[in-house]
Amino acid sequence: MIPFAEARQFVLDRCEPLAPAERSLNDALGAVLAFDAVAAEAVPPFANSGMDGYAVRAADVAAAAEGRPVRLRVAGTIAAGAAPDIAVTPGVAVRIMTGAPIPPGADAVVMVERSERVGDNEVDLTQAAPFGLHVRAAGDDVPAGTQVVAAGTRLHPAHLGVLASVNIRRPMVVPRPRVGVISTGDELVDDGRALAPGQIRESNRPTLVAALRSYGFDAVDLGTVADDHHALTQALPAAAAAYDAVVTSGGVSMGDFDLVKVVLEELADMRWMQIDIRPAKPFAFGVLNGTPVFGLPGNPVSSLVSLSLLGVPGLRRRAGRADLDLPQVTARAGSGLGRRPDGRTAYLRVRCRWADGGLVAEPVGQQGSHHLAATATANALAVLPDGDGVAEGGQVTVVLLHDPFVT
Repeated sequence: MIPFAEARQFVLDRCEPLAPAERSLNDALGAVLAFDAVAAEAVPPFANSGMDGYAVRAADVAAAAEGRPVRLRVAGTIAAGAAPDIAVTPGVAVRIMTGAPIPPGADAVVMVERSERVGDNEVDLTQAAPFGLHVRAAGDDVPAGTQVVAAGTRLHPAHLGVLASVNIRRPMVVPRPRVGVISTGDELVDDGRALAPGQIRESNRPTLVAALRSYGFDAVDLGTVADDHHALTQALPAAAAAYDAVVTSGGVSMGDFDLVKVVLEELADMRWMQIDIRPAKPFAFGVLNGTPVFGLPGNPVSSLVSLSLLGVPGLRRRAGRADLDLPQVTARAGSGLGRRPDGRTAYLRVRCRWADGGLVAEPVGQQGSHHLAATATANALAVLPDGDGVAEGGQVTVVLLHDPFVT
């Protein structure tokens, strides 16, 4: 067996970041910004009103108060998006809407709740408005020339809004990797037909595609390929040519009869590993015509654990991310997390919940590498070094597969 750290580093060394590319804002969510984003213009580009109300000169309403209104002539109205073509002169107010440009001569806004119209063209104001009240100055959010998003930032929704606000509509990013997912094996059935003797329903590919998408990658289901030499020699290079990475499941164990192993040996620079972890001991990784290929085990839980622990770091590096691994936090064992000594690190499927000021981890039930139904209730992997496990109430490191605060 080889150490897990060695296998992880082997993957990382061969997963080069994708080249930066221009993307629309609609397609940039989750991508990593390749270069600093600098505002070429101020936000807002002009002084505007933060309230519906009246644009005034502060000096004209200095004495205004409840029960002692100041009456001004209303010269007109400025709506959001309109030009500020009405000047505010002594004794004059202009009706103004939120976001509308401050008219020439005005230096404050009295909110509409502190006003009362008098006839068609006058208003009583009952609030003293100091200079700048409810006025959002030009550049108040972003001065021109400001770096608004740093290179290396993974773009979240608010980042995209900021980029739009400074007219960066097609940022240069390290794209989200497109990952082709293939299942292999004559025993797999995924078209709804009745099972023949020795056949099983295909579950790995739907699981892996969904997991990849939940981790921020663009996964594409490439279907099941039979254990046929010609079919595999066609499908694997085609996937490597079309996608930024390829994930296969099945055919990586020692002594396996699956042809995927034979074909990948012929076509790619592969390394077949037995790693000191449980589950997911068998794992393969290599490069096919410049494209990383992740060979995951066929057992569904092992396949998912391999993807989470080894696939995610490699694909995140491909995506240009600095945070390569899924988050690890400390939790309290809500009940005993037992295991048997075997020279490997065990990854126990657990469900974490928040209780008494911290995360509590509970095992989800059956822990075999084929027990996918039990794994479906897990949101984390408890990391148990070789030994007897963790007693109830003990501290344990967990790898978060999903947000424990989202049910």
